Amino acid sequence: MTDNPFLSPSDLPYQLPPFAAIRSEHYLPAFEAGMAEQLERVAAIAADPAEPTFDNTVVALERSGLGVLKRVSIVFFNKNSSDTDDEINAIETEISPRLAAHADKILLNAELYARIDALWQRRGELGLDEQDRRLLERYRTEFVRGGAALDQEGKDRLAAINTELAELASTFNQVILADINDAAVHVTDAAELDGLGEDQIGAAASAAKDRGLDGFLITQSNFSRHPLLEDLTDRGLRERLYKATIGRGRDNAATLLRMIRLRAEKAQLLGFEHFAAYIAADGTAGNAGIIAERLAGLAEASVRNARREAAELQEVIDAQGGDFALAAWDWSFYSKQVRQAKYGFDAEAFKPYLELDRVLVDGVFHAAELEFGLTFALREDLQGYHPEARVWEVLDRSQNDAGEPLGLFVGDFFTRDSKKGGAWMNPLVVQSDLTGDKPVVVNNLNIVKPSEGQPALISVDNVTTLFHEFGHALHGLLSACRYPKTSMTSTPRDFVEYPSQVNEMWEDWPEVVANYARHHATGEAAPAELIAQWKAASGFGEGFASTEYLAAAILDQAWHRLAPEDVPEGGDDPYAVVEAFERQALESAGIYLPEIAPRYRSTYFAHISIGYAAGYYSYIWSEILDADTVEWFKEHGGLTRENGDHFRATLLSKGGSIDPMESFRRFRGRDAEIDPLLERRGLK
Repeated sequence: MTDNPFLSPSDLPYQLPPFAAIRSEHYLPAFEAGMAEQLERVAAIAADPAEPTFDNTVVALERSGLGVLKRVSIVFFNKNSSDTDDEINAIETEISPRLAAHADKILLNAELYARIDALWQRRGELGLDEQDRRLLERYRTEFVRGGAALDQEGKDRLAAINTELAELASTFNQVILADINDAAVHVTDAAELDGLGEDQIGAAASAAKDRGLDGFLITQSNFSRHPLLEDLTDRGLRERLYKATIGRGRDNAATLLRMIRLRAEKAQLLGFEHFAAYIAADGTAGNAGIIAERLAGLAEASVRNARREAAELQEVIDAQGGDFALAAWDWSFYSKQVRQAKYGFDAEAFKPYLELDRVLVDGVFHAAELEFGLTFALREDLQGYHPEARVWEVLDRSQNDAGEPLGLFVGDFFTRDSKKGGAWMNPLVVQSDLTGDKPVVVNNLNIVKPSEGQPALISVDNVTTLFHEFGHALHGLLSACRYPKTSMTSTPRDFVEYPSQVNEMWEDWPEVVANYARHHATGEAAPAELIAQWKAASGFGEGFASTEYLAAAILDQAWHRLAPEDVPEGGDDPYAVVEAFERQALESAGIYLPEIAPRYRSTYFAHISIGYAAGYYSYIWSEILDADTVEWFKEHGGLTRENGDHFRATLLSKGGSIDPMESFRRFRGRDAEIDPLLERRGLK
């Protein structure tokens, strides 16, 4: 154990984890040592004979988990998402239920809860400042929602539910990753790839070679709509690719049904009608009924727009002599043609001007420098957890020209078989004034890696994702909070996407796009006409995009509004049961369209196996704040340091250390209004 790198703080800059020294055999012993360490500290807090004070109870509890357990957890679960293998998966399977049980030992500790509740009842007398009050509130809420007020029978049952849910979530996510890899489509005839660019064909050839296959391999994306469906002219291959995509997760059906039933039971045990109500109560929405009403209203307008778009696509099919009705695997292909006809924009013609590192450094980083005074220096002397994970030091020049050390940013952008699908931000070190720790954050994307020697040319969707995920990174890097629990992105789920969505606005801002959209070979700036076409076409297809997203959000709500007895039994064919529920739920909501699958179908809906269960509505909820904020920036002069400083001081730096909606009001000067969102999505 003495050589276990998790047992002491890292001595690397910013306490970057010492990845070169970490081996798989270090994780389990460190988890065990960390859990024992925290439980010993918690027992001492609960047994303290002194009257509870904020320091000897709340701050002590905050410190209790900041040792070995925090260090190993944060590294392990990043590794599990970004670069897993059979050994890591086995550790996850073993440790996830043990961590759930560990958390319950703390949250169900009656003596500890009594101390916290006593402080809560006297909160007005304690002389706490804003951040202290927020920390006390969050702990008290966490304990109540964790079952601290239940009787012993209820506590025992809740603990059993939490342990089983952790086991099921681990299984569910491992199946998703395996199916993303297994559902890749093998193509042996190059003619079938007609319509793809040289870089796409090269990437498919490299993917096949990596797996020891001849020909080409189209790897899967995380969503129901594969990005290559808009380019492939071979309708048969489009159908194969689409069906392989939406058929993933068959082995997850029984797991899903069990998770839904357990969550429903947990919610009722804690006094809520259903799990959606349990989740909403701790978000900014506050009420599941309000969420359902908002989603239903948006769905009606979205479907109306989607049907209009579908009719337009069918006209193109008919005009070209097609003797078939528009199908789900045709939508992207013909939508691209309509977009080009309407706006003249060809996304493939834009790609040579979108080289990954140029977009990152001269676009994403450049916008952050203009807005916040940040600069980024590649630290080749610092090692990430994978050879493709690069490390940048972030300096803050908002106060002086030399720049103050702010933190580290780790970028890991390419897809690989060992990485889960999608895109996300994780902290590797959590910012805290209490501990003196500065933030270290990582962005993961799943961009298809180019063939050897070729530039990494990315799509406009990838550009948006880069800016979006870096918005999360900025929320972490600019955090200036006292306590780890409420710092960085530790906000309600229906708020956390808001800062990242705001950051997307800079992708086509004139001085930003002019800086990064340059030809990868010549350095020539992208033609102004091409950029204008891109911007004009950016709102095209909102009917499809909104319907695809809302179908997934409504499906998530439908599953989690069930009572335990209403969750269907799996029977001999759980997958068929899940499919039937999906269709019935979407039809009832008026959003079932055979041509548009939900962005995620239930069996590969990773969000509902992790922290977004009953919370996928958060993206549209956060977008209300985002759209209103974009209007504020435009009204106040756009991308300026003055605007960035205001956004940073009133909101980004606050994390969850104050009520998030209060931070929005301090930024905006009023509550959010929905009209900017409706106008953006063409729903007015």
